[in-house]
Amino acid sequence: MAYSLSLKAANLLVMKHGAIAILPLAAGAAVYGFAFGLLAAQVGFPWWGVALMSSLVHAGSSQIVAVEQFSGTSAVVGAALAGAALNLRYIGIAASLSEVLGGLSLRMKLFTIHITGDENWALTMAERAKNPEIGAGFLIGSGLVMISVWTASTALGAVAGSTLPNLEQFGLSFAFTAAFIAMARGLWRGHANLVPWVTSFAITIGAVTLGAPKAYAIVAGAVCGLAISHIVRSRSSSRSRRKLAS
Repeated sequence: MAYSLSLKAANLLVMKHGAIAILPLAAGAAVYGFAFGLLAAQVGFPWWGVALMSSLVHAGSSQIVAVEQFSGTSAVVGAALAGAALNLRYIGIAASLSEVLGGLSLRMKLFTIHITGDENWALTMAERAKNPEIGAGFLIGSGLVMISVWTASTALGAVAGSTLPNLEQFGLSFAFTAAFIAMARGLWRGHANLVPWVTSFAITIGAVTLGAPKAYAIVAGAVCGLAISHIVRSRSSSRSRRKLAS
């Protein structure tokens, strides 16, 4: 009994550590979350719909694409496909957490994966590189803060956006693009990303120029970018093995 209580206390301390460590990143997410909420309200989303989307989807880039799609068309399938393409990276993220989530029940694993975003995953991996004892508690604590801040900031933005005049008059329609750029900057991992990102960008722009719907252009760009990323990483691994062999 005493051991169980001490274990729970230790887990709570680790969760608290994660919650505090993620606060600077959560503050940044709150800014573009508020901007997203503003513009979502401007295209007709109620604040509760924005809050529900943020808590259930919890993927900023996908939410931005979905709202942009719904603002100009009712292409639900296209919006869903574009969101799925943008979130393909979470397959790799979930796979990288296999060791971290090893001792959790299936229900807790699914919950933890849901509240895992780019920010708290990257922070957890960085902390584990310093201290291998950092595990699921840190990830859960930081994830709970991130999803709470994201949901609250997007909902507040939607409330504010529903009471303001047309934001395009003030040039604030760029906030969608600015928020997307801010999230993309957080995903940058160095020069290894350059070729896949340029390829994805070029394919997407080319597809839109040729008249393809934006959602499907995003899917095409994401798939091509992933393929190029796989090729680049395979070549890099081959070079590393040859160096070690020599």
